[in-house]
Amino acid sequence: MARRAFLGPAGTFTEEALLSLGVDGVEPVPFATIGEVFAAVTSGDCESGVVPIENSVEGSVNETLDALAFDHELHVTSELVRDIHHALVVAPGTTLADVTAIVSKPEATGQCRAWVAKHLPGRPTVAANSTAEAVQRAVAEPGVAAIGTELAARLYGGEVLAAAIEDFEGNQTRFVVIGRGIGERTGHDKTSLALFIQRNKPGALLMILSEFAYGQVDLTKLQSRPTKKQLGQYMFFVDLAGHVEDPAVALALECLRLKLREVKVIGSYPRVS
Repeated sequence: MARRAFLGPAGTFTEEALLSLGVDGVEPVPFATIGEVFAAVTSGDCESGVVPIENSVEGSVNETLDALAFDHELHVTSELVRDIHHALVVAPGTTLADVTAIVSKPEATGQCRAWVAKHLPGRPTVAANSTAEAVQRAVAEPGVAAIGTELAARLYGGEVLAAAIEDFEGNQTRFVVIGRGIGERTGHDKTSLALFIQRNKPGALLMILSEFAYGQVDLTKLQSRPTKKQLGQYMFFVDLAGHVEDPAVALALECLRLKLREVKVIGSYPRVS
């Protein structure tokens, strides 16, 4: 049976995403951090893993991006998008007035910032590795409220004080399956890249964009990140419509490899929209 790692423990949004893919012939294996998921796939302990990469409210999950760009030689093999509904979970019998602190994964807390400010003003927020871990803590510590899933509340004996507390309708998270290798073309693909320039100079970004513009390659995302080597040095993450084997994409990448320090293909996989 194939082992598939996910950001755990049981009851996270990532587990919900994994379950939506189907688990026939798959053993879900929880890990405490995104880094541990990557390490498990890199070592071969698990054949693949599921991690969050982007939220419609809070933006990119930098830990996932950095693992793909800097720390591991793994690929995105597929993606899925899930609607995200947060719940305020407490130990049974705890009221809203009893809450003295809020715990959750920082991305989840950020997606509920306005609700928390309105209903629980002044309460400190504490970071957790996952929403499920936050629910476990809330159930064990009366007075602590977790922002997490209703699934986690059921699993760990928590009580849902409020459901759907996210600030924005249409709150969605994109998850990716990580593994090894580039999939075959489907005709409806997305390619993710990490681009490293030789040195910072005027027009560096324009040069990158021009190669895609000349080939009429549609970019769906562009984001800069520090290279972690020196203040002021950046690299770029790019998502584009198409597969690395599409002639226009292949030509653009060939040209960029002549001009950049590194063009790292993070994945070329079927896109969901």
